[in-house]
Amino acid sequence: MSRIGKMPITVPSGVAVTISGSSVTVKGPKGELSRSLNPDMLIKQEGDVITIERPSESKKHRAFHGLTRTLLANMVEGVSKGFERTLDIVGVGYRAEMAGQNLGLRMGFSHPVEIEPLPGVSFAVEGNNRIKVLGINKEDVGQMAAKIRSIRPPDAYKGKGIRYTGETVRLKPGKAGKAVGR
Repeated sequence: MSRIGKMPITVPSGVAVTISGSSVTVKGPKGELSRSLNPDMLIKQEGDVITIERPSESKKHRAFHGLTRTLLANMVEGVSKGFERTLDIVGVGYRAEMAGQNLGLRMGFSHPVEIEPLPGVSFAVEGNNRIKVLGINKEDVGQMAAKIRSIRPPDAYKGKGIRYTGETVRLKPGKAGKAVGR
């Protein structure tokens, strides 16, 4: 049995979940999300607890059991608390600034790079070297953070670039390290 799939989802107060067949709509203080889930999965709501059951022990149903539960739990958490990814900019002269709702990045290119947020996603800049990506949809927040990081990923020799907060970048030794080995 799926250990993730059989865990119940508790719905916090202020969040309303509407289940109609395979489509689920979740409304909360931060916004509203709706998604069409696998029609084979049985989604049951009893009070403020939601459980997901699978119809058989086939490999397909076992795979969708945990996935359906996680997607639904992320929707409930997103409309109640929201999601956040934090990125750090490392490097001399590299900085970020807000230009309206868009994010402007100066990353050593001949021109500043401007990024437009996906619908439901917003940016916040702390100082000029920390970016926060905020939103209610976990997939959109992660996709936007990955898009920002892909503009200038961390360099393998100096570590300059955009990285996730807490990400460790292993630096290569470079030429000086090679000469020492002889």
